[in-house]
Amino acid sequence: MENNNILKNLYLKQFNQSNAIAYSKDFIASPSDYNFQLLDNAYRNAGKVYAKIKIAIETNKCESEHCTVELAQIKQLEEAPQVSLDFLSSLIGELSVTEESSFDPNNNYAYTVANSLMTSKPGFSKTDGYNAYLDLLEDGSQQIFFTGPAFEKDLIINSAALNALLNSDTSLVATTPDINNDMLRLLTEVNLFDPNMIDENKQLKATARISEEFILKNSDGSFDYEIVDLGNGKGRNMLQFDMAKIEKKVTPFINAEVAGLMSSEQDAVAAWNVYISKGTSVDEDAQMAQDANAGSASWSYELDLPLQQENKVLFETKYKEYFMKNYLKQFTTNQMPTVKEDAAVFDLAEAKKAKAQKFLDDNNLN
Repeated sequence: MENNNILKNLYLKQFNQSNAIAYSKDFIASPSDYNFQLLDNAYRNAGKVYAKIKIAIETNKCESEHCTVELAQIKQLEEAPQVSLDFLSSLIGELSVTEESSFDPNNNYAYTVANSLMTSKPGFSKTDGYNAYLDLLEDGSQQIFFTGPAFEKDLIINSAALNALLNSDTSLVATTPDINNDMLRLLTEVNLFDPNMIDENKQLKATARISEEFILKNSDGSFDYEIVDLGNGKGRNMLQFDMAKIEKKVTPFINAEVAGLMSSEQDAVAAWNVYISKGTSVDEDAQMAQDANAGSASWSYELDLPLQQENKVLFETKYKEYFMKNYLKQFTTNQMPTVKEDAAVFDLAEAKKAKAQKFLDDNNLN
């Protein structure tokens, strides 16, 4: 089912974004009816029903004692239009998630089809075999039916069920967290950078460097450089970082961030599927979301929720790896010395010889 959702969601996304239908002569030559008349059809007989009940109450011809049932029906009919508007507004908001750039295609593809109907996408009209019906139910709730060729079976959504989900901070369609913004914010919070490296917008400055306390040094206090071969017998010093110390510093912040994500497990699943599981960069993730998403490594909303402890631990581990690889690594790789004299290009053979001699001296091996 999950692979089916991925394939169909990606196909629908490509279909809706490709503009290919604009070059279909049959489509251009045919009328398309997108007027599903949801409210018109739902309330077509409501006036007659309301009048009949009202007359029964006023003439004391109610079927229930003290007209209890009839009064409840009148109240229900009077409140129904606002219920319909609130229901449709909430539904449209939920379905719109399917158009977000980071949408997880592991979500039920039927919601993508339903959104295509509700937003009058070409190819999803009544003329194309699609329809939607809004029904007023006896219990006061309402439900909407979606039908059409792309649905394996009719999609039915009840207003009371949707309200219950939204009131419990659960979504009909899982929203993928903005991992890029979260990671950039996290960089400024993990205490690896001096406060003067963070601007007034709480973002790292372009000149930001990791604090000196996390840079490896020799016993005499000088920097323990890595010598990089530039070719042609020339070399250059590069700073080395205490990665164990850095990881120890960032881990509590990572754990707190993951705990926040886990407060909505469906969002964590979306983050896993779209970003975290593959450990790729943001640019690579954007392409992955277009192509195959997490594929076989993806988690199922139907089968993997609630998340087992082993998956929570795995998520935390991969989340930290993602942060270290795609956000922090740029500040620990190819970093030039802060001491001007040490930043100059030098003769590689002489430098290696001097470094070897220093090692012998420091360890009394001469």
